[in-house]
Amino acid sequence: MAVRILYWDMATTREGICSSFSLFFPCNHRWRFQRRTFTVLALESSADDTCAAVVNSRREILSNIVLKQHDQHQPYGGIQPLVAIKAHQQNMPIAVSKALRTAKLDMSQIDGVAFTRGPGINGCLSVCSNAAKTLAAALNKPLVGVHHMQAHALTPLLTSSEEEVPEFPFLTLLVSGGHTLLLLAESPMKFTQLATTPDEAIGRAIDKVARDIGLEWSSFGPGAALEKFCMDENLPCDAAELPEVPTFPSVMPGRLAFSFSGLHSWVDRYISQNRDPSTGDLNVMHKVAVARSFQYMAFKQLEEKLVLAIEFCERNSGKMRPLRHVVVSGGVASNTLLRKTLSDALRRCLPEKSISLVFPPPSLCTDNAAMIAWASMHRFLAEDYDDYSIDHRAKWNIEDLSR
Repeated sequence: MAVRILYWDMATTREGICSSFSLFFPCNHRWRFQRRTFTVLALESSADDTCAAVVNSRREILSNIVLKQHDQHQPYGGIQPLVAIKAHQQNMPIAVSKALRTAKLDMSQIDGVAFTRGPGINGCLSVCSNAAKTLAAALNKPLVGVHHMQAHALTPLLTSSEEEVPEFPFLTLLVSGGHTLLLLAESPMKFTQLATTPDEAIGRAIDKVARDIGLEWSSFGPGAALEKFCMDENLPCDAAELPEVPTFPSVMPGRLAFSFSGLHSWVDRYISQNRDPSTGDLNVMHKVAVARSFQYMAFKQLEEKLVLAIEFCERNSGKMRPLRHVVVSGGVASNTLLRKTLSDALRRCLPEKSISLVFPPPSLCTDNAAMIAWASMHRFLAEDYDDYSIDHRAKWNIEDLSR
């Protein structure tokens, strides 16, 4: 089986990969495609990143601004909603101004305004929602609210080359601080949930483990700090040099379901049993051992469930076209080890399948507004707009998009 990891450099999108829009969003009778370029300003503030971007229907990312808040949240060990809301309120005007300036456009040249409607932190969502609705209403622009996880799933349709763009139906693994989902994507609006987690999302578990072993956050947050720590070449690399770590059993083997709270508790127990009595901290050897073991076992679970999902789709395909692509997106998808783990798993477990593994560029795995703009594009071109009074939704099942 030929497993390809597809990666498209953001810089090339400015060069203009400009073919018919129908290549990426199959047409139906309601859609009215326009010959001229349609330009969207999009806003995102569902968690702790304040984002604004300008994207057009030619798949050009004209600007993509992300203002992070890691320094403000590190003292709390995670996102503090009231701190995040205040920072969004301060940063959103700056992000919008910078996005327009970088794109060398003003609002008269913007055709539509999009925003993250949900899911996310309620108060944080209200910032991009209110800003987008106010801009659109004041300037008489059409408005579209976007499902956050839908945007993650559709990102490779923006960033992949024309030859390698994922084709519907495709399987998508969405891994972030708030979600761990396996979805079957049949169209831009139709998603079937195959697996989720009833407890912690993988990104949240990673963030908490990074905090529990005392890692300093990098400029990209606790998840990136854990990845960097596990890959540090100045630390012991040979497992024989490290303390032995008990193996964590497979989670719900054979079932399409995730769970990371047990693995997180396992790390907590290891830390409590191996603290230095005099300092109350783990020594560096124990930190390396438990961090690498945790990351390996968390990604092993994703690997096992992804293979199960592919097999499930093959058994239940009916008249559906065979799967040719698996999209992996969300903040955790930027992890180098995860990319290698999943690629190796498809080669090893499904050697007879010709399935391409597709990752967005790392900069578009984490939250951003470019993905929100792109996920709104098919609705703008179909003139399927939202009312200015539309509410944001902190909880929103992605399957509801097609209802």
